[in-house]
Amino acid sequence: MNAPTAQRAAGAISHHYDVGNEFFALWLDESLTYSCALRKTEDDSLEEAQEHKLAYHLDAIGAAGAASVLDIGCGWGSILQRLTETHHVPRAVGLTLSRRQAEFVAAQEYPGAEVLLESWTDYEPGSRFDGIVSIGAFEHFARPDDPPAEKIRVYRHFFSRCRDWLAPGGVLSLQTIAYADMSRQDASEFMQQDVFPDADLPTLAEIAAAAEGLFELRSMHNGRLDYAWTCGQWAKRLRARREEAVALVGPDIVARYERYLKLSALGFRMGKIGLLRLVLAPYGDGHFTR
Repeated sequence: MNAPTAQRAAGAISHHYDVGNEFFALWLDESLTYSCALRKTEDDSLEEAQEHKLAYHLDAIGAAGAASVLDIGCGWGSILQRLTETHHVPRAVGLTLSRRQAEFVAAQEYPGAEVLLESWTDYEPGSRFDGIVSIGAFEHFARPDDPPAEKIRVYRHFFSRCRDWLAPGGVLSLQTIAYADMSRQDASEFMQQDVFPDADLPTLAEIAAAAEGLFELRSMHNGRLDYAWTCGQWAKRLRARREEAVALVGPDIVARYERYLKLSALGFRMGKIGLLRLVLAPYGDGHFTR
């Protein structure tokens, strides 16, 4: 990724994720997990469902026996915390393009954890990882003006790098929103310009084409109804603390997030967009180019 492109990507991430840690803390769960939860029962709380989701990805990569794990798009560090404090993984690396997220994670001083303000396109690890987790980052890899072939090229570059970074037996656990019963031409301009600028969702076909020959698909789940529920929970919590939110970031930003959560919940409920949880294992031994 060249410098202007990297700066553009970082600016787009900052637009959404650097609104303020205090703002997000008002309506996310205590772990500050900002991605689709995973309900096991209809009675699950948001906190319980987020713990189920984190456990799903950690179990998928075998975190309990791992010596090193990479989290691409680590957010506020909920995966890193559980890697180091629950599973006692000696080396846990998180990548983010959000300055505020990186500062927050670094301040927690999780044992063995390192957070880097760096893109996966520029990252060069010194050794392989036993597992890689990426939750909610894949949606930011392609841009709305990229033709399908360019999107697939970018995604294939990501899969190629992940394959090279995995130790033998390592697994990639990936979670991403994807277009479903909707084309990119039908996507909301508000979502593409005001909420997630410079980002475009993948389709399942694009992911499959990009991973072909690099990764075996071990499992796939569509959690769109879980995400509709998650967005509803976030919206409910934001409404309950709206006055505090307005005092922190102003009425315009609060209104933007309220509209975004409402539209997202509707899109997932209608099947316009889906939520893919993919567990992928490299074909063969791969190779490490370092």
